[in-house]
Amino acid sequence: MLARLIAFALVSSALALTPALAKTLRFASAFDPNSLDPHSLALLYQTRVVTQIYEGLVNRDRDFKLEPSLALSWQATSPTSWRFKLRPNVTFHDGTAFTADDAVFSFERALAKTSQRASQLRGVIGARKVDPMTVDIQLSAPDAVLPDKLWLVAMMSKQWAAKNGVMLPQDYNGKQETHAVRNANGTGPFVLKSYEPDRRLVLTANPNWWGKGGPGTGNLTEAIYAVIQADATRLAALASNEIDFVIDPPFQDVARIKRDSTLKSLETSDIGMQYLGFDQARPELQFSDVKGRNPFKDVRVRRAVYHAIDIDTIIAKVLRGQATPAGAHVSPLVDGYLRELDQRLPYSPATARALLKDAGYGDGFEIALDCVNVTYRAAVCQAISAMLAQVGIRVSFQPSPSSIFFPKLTQATASFFEFGWTPGTDPWAMLNNVIRSWDGAGSGAFNGGRYSNAKLDALIDAIRIEPDIGKRRALTGDVLRMMNAELPLVPLYRRKLTWVMRPNIDVVQWPSDVLELRWVRIN
Repeated sequence: MLARLIAFALVSSALALTPALAKTLRFASAFDPNSLDPHSLALLYQTRVVTQIYEGLVNRDRDFKLEPSLALSWQATSPTSWRFKLRPNVTFHDGTAFTADDAVFSFERALAKTSQRASQLRGVIGARKVDPMTVDIQLSAPDAVLPDKLWLVAMMSKQWAAKNGVMLPQDYNGKQETHAVRNANGTGPFVLKSYEPDRRLVLTANPNWWGKGGPGTGNLTEAIYAVIQADATRLAALASNEIDFVIDPPFQDVARIKRDSTLKSLETSDIGMQYLGFDQARPELQFSDVKGRNPFKDVRVRRAVYHAIDIDTIIAKVLRGQATPAGAHVSPLVDGYLRELDQRLPYSPATARALLKDAGYGDGFEIALDCVNVTYRAAVCQAISAMLAQVGIRVSFQPSPSSIFFPKLTQATASFFEFGWTPGTDPWAMLNNVIRSWDGAGSGAFNGGRYSNAKLDALIDAIRIEPDIGKRRALTGDVLRMMNAELPLVPLYRRKLTWVMRPNIDVVQWPSDVLELRWVRIN
């Protein structure tokens, strides 16, 4: 209790420094963005902040559909080249003009080895300046949906990067500290004022933003993002008028919040998914008592894990009904989703024990489970650990902050892990990032278990270059069916995204769980 009160006092003192102005939004989440370098990370928790500051050539509209951003238009000029006409009269926050030179530099930077955005640009071999406001993106093979892949690829100032020694992205896994980690210079609707890691970030409205005054734009002059990891503390800050908006209210409090007439809540389905992943590369697991073998290389063991998890009980008791069980590996909001695959394997400890015995693990085994230490994620992992113990898999639960967990995921140093992925509406980026074999050059960047299947790789690569939408969906279906059979990941659930705010706040809720400040209006 004392720790909670101290934490609340720290948050209160930080937020109290800025009075609750009419056009100031004070919003909170459990997650710190970890870095403001827009190419170093590809994590939802960073995206929530960085996309307010930086923009790409394309973005998404209020309905989550692709729309022009720093590019006004685009077209394929040959099977392996797309031409993008840039938006004129756009300036970076330091007043310098955005030109083709910056776009070319940004793509080169996003393709660098230390960039987590490189994976979604697979097939892009470079960008070429045609004239000051025109860029050609060059490909190694045809790519019918290239514009979709450019979402979240930020445009940076070449001049600013050179001046501050950040021509390459931060090496996040190497714990590198650069100027771009805590400083930013984008073209977006908000300008970075200050960033205190694990505490708060302050943004001010960009008076020179090219989209200012457009249809549906909001009226914020300032936004303060508070990192409040403790669930009770986030809600206490909301109740005491220290904050105005919570992105991730505790699941156990959602029903009460919805009944509270002094608050407003919005709910939508998550386009993302939660999974269990396994080390499937090492001949012997690092964090297990099994010697000389890797149980997770055997699909019978992965299937046993699946059968041992009573996801309905986890959703009812731990997540308080704020999720949907998932059998398919992608959300219904992703193109190519197959409803037929969304029926989960039945919860059956007996089946799980039989599969383990058949695979040669009748006495079970010990294993460490890595998970982010945010309350609901940790609680789900604890429940899974208890269920696996019932079939003989003795789990040592290892919660850790995101700054420790995500490098484990991208460097594939965990044996067994829970993680989530939030895609766009096109399936390829998720499949290339999470399922395709890791090659050190972009593909498989978040394949934390280093699962590898040459047939799946070929299908995923075929999806990238197939121009016919019907054939792309058929290929996606083939991939999803193989994943359903092979279980490189065990699907768990899709969250119901609930946002809570004061009644005078109007927002647009995306299924990606990102609050776009450009549309926020305080009445």
